[in-house]
Amino acid sequence: MSLEKHINIEKNILEAFNETELKKRLSKEDYEKMKLSKRQIHFNKGDVIFEDDEQPEGVFLIKIGTAKLSKSGAYGKEQILRFIKEDDLLGYRSLLCGENFQAKAEAMTDMETVFFPAEIFLHLLEVDSKLSYAMLRKIAYELGESSNMITFLAQKTVRERLAEILILLEQKLGTDPEGFIKISLTREEIANLIGTATESAIRLISEFKADNLIEVDGRNFKILNHQKLIKLGHVVM
Repeated sequence: MSLEKHINIEKNILEAFNETELKKRLSKEDYEKMKLSKRQIHFNKGDVIFEDDEQPEGVFLIKIGTAKLSKSGAYGKEQILRFIKEDDLLGYRSLLCGENFQAKAEAMTDMETVFFPAEIFLHLLEVDSKLSYAMLRKIAYELGESSNMITFLAQKTVRERLAEILILLEQKLGTDPEGFIKISLTREEIANLIGTATESAIRLISEFKADNLIEVDGRNFKILNHQKLIKLGHVVM
């Protein structure tokens, strides 16, 4: 999926949740009920937002910060599923399916969120066609992303996966003023993302650094040669 399409999906979600626009689209009763029910929730870096198999109580609209979704395998090994950043929603899939959460959500940075209780969120989907359409597009987009991930893990070498994941992380999360991707990841987390052993991830990172493809500062990564990484990872831009 292209970065432009991802940005458009986020823009649609933001517009659908814009309070001024909601006031225009909703009845006075629905608007007041929504306004009174939603609440601001802060999470510190490392806080667990919800646990795997926990019953969903609502959805989180992320205003500031980044969270990760992860799943533990049969032997307790963590697999990072994806990252969710500002202007995106967290926790809606399980709520819409009527099932417990199928992953754990954890704050990767300090976060500011707006929480919409389940009853309110589901009611808004029923009465607000713009919000329903935005959510339908978001679900369709993420279904495509899941299909791409299956291909990513099944058909690419570990070296290709590392190149692609660095490009995708920069695209989705952006960079700080010094050019480092806006997330700090341990070597184990990198290994989880690309489906390999931690030792292999450490070796590949060192190789990328030696080849002047990336700069590494502790847990932070800066891409130095985008074109070579894109070619190496067979990334479709």
